[in-house]
Amino acid sequence: MASDIAAPSPTRSADAGPGLAAPTSLQELRRLRSSPRGLTDAQAEARLADLGENVLPEARTPSWSRRFVRGLRDPFTTVLLCLGLVSATVSAWGTACVILCLVALSCLLRAVGEYRADRSMAALRDLVATTATVLRRPDAGRPSRERETTAAELVPGDVIRLAPGDLIPADVRLLRTSGLTVHQAALTGESAPVAKYALDAPAACEAGPFEQPHLCFQGSSVATGGGTALVLETGTRTRFARTHGVVPARREASAFERSVHGISWVLIRFMLLTPPLVLMANATLRDRGLETLPFAVAVAVGLTPEMLPVIVTTCLARGARLLARTHGVIVKRLPALHDLGAVDVLCLDKTGTLTQDRPVVERALDGAGQDAPEVLRQAAATAWWTLQLADLPAPDALDEALLDAADGSWEAYEGVAAVPFDPVRRLATAVVRGGLGTHTLLVKGAPEAVLERCAVDPAERERLLALAAREAREGLRVIAVASGDRPARPRPYTPADERGLTFRGFVTFRDALAPTAERALRDLAARGVTVRILTGDHPGTAARACRDLGLDPGGVRTAGAADDHAATVVARCTPEDKARIVSALRRAGHTVGFLGDGVNDVPALHAADVGIAPRDAVEVARESADVVLAYKDLTAIDHAVAAGRHSSGNIATYLRVTLSSNLGNVVAMLAAGLLLPFLPMLPAQVLAQNLCFDAAQLAFAYDRPAAGVLTRPTVLRPRDFLRFISGFGLLNAIADLATFAVLALALYGPDALDDEAVFHSAWFTENLLTQAMVMVLLRSGRSLVAGRAPSPVGRAAGVLAAVALLLPFTPLGATLGVIALPLGYYALLAAVLALYALALWAIRARYERRSAAGGDHP
Repeated sequence: MASDIAAPSPTRSADAGPGLAAPTSLQELRRLRSSPRGLTDAQAEARLADLGENVLPEARTPSWSRRFVRGLRDPFTTVLLCLGLVSATVSAWGTACVILCLVALSCLLRAVGEYRADRSMAALRDLVATTATVLRRPDAGRPSRERETTAAELVPGDVIRLAPGDLIPADVRLLRTSGLTVHQAALTGESAPVAKYALDAPAACEAGPFEQPHLCFQGSSVATGGGTALVLETGTRTRFARTHGVVPARREASAFERSVHGISWVLIRFMLLTPPLVLMANATLRDRGLETLPFAVAVAVGLTPEMLPVIVTTCLARGARLLARTHGVIVKRLPALHDLGAVDVLCLDKTGTLTQDRPVVERALDGAGQDAPEVLRQAAATAWWTLQLADLPAPDALDEALLDAADGSWEAYEGVAAVPFDPVRRLATAVVRGGLGTHTLLVKGAPEAVLERCAVDPAERERLLALAAREAREGLRVIAVASGDRPARPRPYTPADERGLTFRGFVTFRDALAPTAERALRDLAARGVTVRILTGDHPGTAARACRDLGLDPGGVRTAGAADDHAATVVARCTPEDKARIVSALRRAGHTVGFLGDGVNDVPALHAADVGIAPRDAVEVARESADVVLAYKDLTAIDHAVAAGRHSSGNIATYLRVTLSSNLGNVVAMLAAGLLLPFLPMLPAQVLAQNLCFDAAQLAFAYDRPAAGVLTRPTVLRPRDFLRFISGFGLLNAIADLATFAVLALALYGPDALDDEAVFHSAWFTENLLTQAMVMVLLRSGRSLVAGRAPSPVGRAAGVLAAVALLLPFTPLGATLGVIALPLGYYALLAAVLALYALALWAIRARYERRSAAGGDHP
């Protein structure tokens, strides 16, 4: 059955241009072929079939095969796959099998980690409105009845009821209201509830859609009051869904990913050049042909950090599991843990992070600006008796703050009547018993509205308004309090009685500070993370919260001002402003994290290197984020940053150690290959050496970096990193060639060069021992005078050294062609290794002094 309304268009009331008249409620009802009594069941079913359910589009869950193939995007994984295929082509089956197993293991670990994150996210998709109270009629001739239905079944033209605490399930137009205020922070970033009311006459659309009082949007929630509303748009046609739909599918590579890829491609080019160079050199100088191809491939594999994909994935997956288990933090995209380790600027809104979503009383003052406790008691009495006598469902946030601060002192007043808050007159009035035969009106509300009803001269009114404005500039919300005596009467009180009042004073409010925010800000600063506040709130409100937490707001900028991205606090930010500022910070060379929980934060979540959202964020924000927190708490971000640096520090250490060692071995092996009448090491021996070293380096995934690594962003600067591995790789090559010289000249004489087994065995042992030393001496951030290495790396290095010394005496050593050597060789080898360790120690100390002076850390 076809729908009885035209195909939906964007919300017309919301999209009317500036200065144009928005349609009236009656016009909207006619357009949607509805009535204040709601739709019939048949109409609702037809529209549901035609327009679809009122649900947001969900991202497609990738299959296991897609997850697995995605792991091949890593450049080193791709090169390993190519080298494995080349090894299979030249019948080096052992090499090919090991390499291909490493590739499969890396892709599997990454796929499992991302699957676990997706499964955790699926459990969070229950935070959007699930039910709504709707008016429906069995048929056109029967009266409508309220019924509870799932939000997914709502259609344009439905009439729904709104009550305190309800999540607004669609874009709606208000038909009737009673003291309705709405939280729009998820859409606009404004922390204070916004008054909403019905408009029967055409209204000119001078403001944006969120400022129009007769419209409410999906993603907002009812703070106080209630009402009846007409559903205008549902599903993919709501503003919430349209924001969801314009989210970019991919973000730019993060700073950490760009650094790793930069280093990777430099090494990849070298690896791809190695086999042809080896073949050409051996063919020219040694008249060897394709028989050296397996050796050439083994040399290229020797330079490749084969375990990099495995160790990266293991470090990240382990860090993600620990975060989820200990702090409830879900890492949806494993490389995001890299990005967290590199973050040096964190952008966030103040509401819910620095402050809670509720105000507290700052002080009560009289017209002279002096403390006035009686003004607080009168304001609290107004709040209490308005709540009791006007039959309101719940106090609003300011009333709750007044009642908490007054702590029962309003009980001295006996209420007899109330005129509830009206968003048009912006007042609330409680009538209490006064002296004999009198009633006293206690009035609180917006300073302008209250002073208009007070018997004060114009000059005094301007002075009092200036006092209120001064308090507002300090980031405080201000209400005024007045009173007036009236003869006691039985008839009801009305707004017309709110005249000729006596001004009593002001009550100011500030945002309640988040209990953990101050400490978390200090901890983040200690980690080298600069916090920037991007908020939709008033500049004074944002600055006040920062000062209360010990964060210097500096010169607060309003969004759109010149160089606003350089300010600590930027107020009145739109979603586009937040994304623009985050992008500007990234272009300036920063690695940026962004914490957001609303629809207005989605563009910035995608613009950042790592997007962060709390568990109770709107669904589109959670889906857009890379990291999901159990709670909107800066402490959880501090833990996540520490975990990211823990993982990134271990990865950086692994890269330094393996590439320095591998580069030195490859250079020495290429030189020896041109000087010797035989291959310096058999392909099987090269592979066995690589496997031993790689297996030992798995310990880095379980290492605990030094505390200094966690105090600075972990960024791999390609130029500094390559300078590091070139210097230490050259030192390692010199140690290898020194061993070659000792073996050739000191122990056996020049004739020893003709004994392939002796040379292969000696160099095999020396290589493994130097690699064990490098693992201990080049670890990240460890002091050169530290006692012993932490157990994972220390034990792994010890096992590697034991393999080097004991393998020649085992049957496996004989299979590989490695034989036992005379004791004299080991004595000379110990001397070479001692000199190598001293040189390594001295060069590393010099390097760390220069790095500390220049602030460079590879």
